[in-house]
Amino acid sequence: MLKEKVEIKKVKENAKIPTYGTINAAGADLYACIEEEMIFAPHETKLVPTGLSLAIPEGYAGLIYARSGLASKRHLAPANKVGVVDSDYRGEVLVALHNHSNEEQKIEAYERIAQFIITPYLKAEFEEVEELEESERGSSGFGSTGTK
Repeated sequence: MLKEKVEIKKVKENAKIPTYGTINAAGADLYACIEEEMIFAPHETKLVPTGLSLAIPEGYAGLIYARSGLASKRHLAPANKVGVVDSDYRGEVLVALHNHSNEEQKIEAYERIAQFIITPYLKAEFEEVEELEESERGSSGFGSTGTK
């Protein structure tokens, strides 16, 4: 298991530092840094503050994913499916939560709202060419490899 130091700053005094639920959890829980519950109307998206800013090491990115229980039981998940926090961003980390249900939902103060994974990435150098090398799959797209 790789470990990388990530500097974190509380931009709000009561912010909670991310925590891992188990020793082998890939994602650290992010907490809502709010004093009162936040109500989400059906199909509404709101930015939920975490009260934290980070210095993610160069060559890494922070990815914000849904918490499985929150998404499957209460239909609250990141609006953009996966949020990306770049290594040069120093502002407060906000989670764009969306209520996918037809019922009002709420987030309590300091509730766990998303999971955060720090991951390395490859910086591509894009090169325009006239033709691409052929592959076995070719241009077959959605559903071309079967449904099972």
